[in-house]
Amino acid sequence: MRTLIVLRHAKAAHVPGLADRERPLTGRGERDAKRAGDEIRAAGLDPDVVLCSPALRTRRTAEIAFPEAEVSYERDIYEAYPDELLELVRRVDPEVGTVVLCGHNPGVHELAVGLAGGEYVFRPGAFAVIEVESAWEELWMGEGRLVTLWDPKEEQEH
Repeated sequence: MRTLIVLRHAKAAHVPGLADRERPLTGRGERDAKRAGDEIRAAGLDPDVVLCSPALRTRRTAEIAFPEAEVSYERDIYEAYPDELLELVRRVDPEVGTVVLCGHNPGVHELAVGLAGGEYVFRPGAFAVIEVESAWEELWMGEGRLVTLWDPKEEQEH
């Protein structure tokens, strides 16, 4: 069994005149990124590989959530369609058990739903834990099973 954790970057600021790729996390975004990492570790998951968009908000999310992990920055994650994200996952070393893909909506949301089904929103800082039986290189849409869906905003409301 393999595990794919699809993580949307945490809440980012909208700064007039700043390029989209350079948008920083807000204070809440920084806190939510830490909480996401804490939740993932509390579930007993320790990523072997973190694939991350090079945008500032995704880099910061990954750094805060997984301070010990080696992060691979993949420019193809920025503005990617779900099939392009799936192709990146298919290239992961077959020996790897747990992968985090940290990216942007709508791509990450559509990837999670495409792999494991379901109807849900995927707000900033949210993640889906999806189990798959296939080898990474053989993974297709619809083959995953949604194990956990975590949303920082819903967590704050409880």
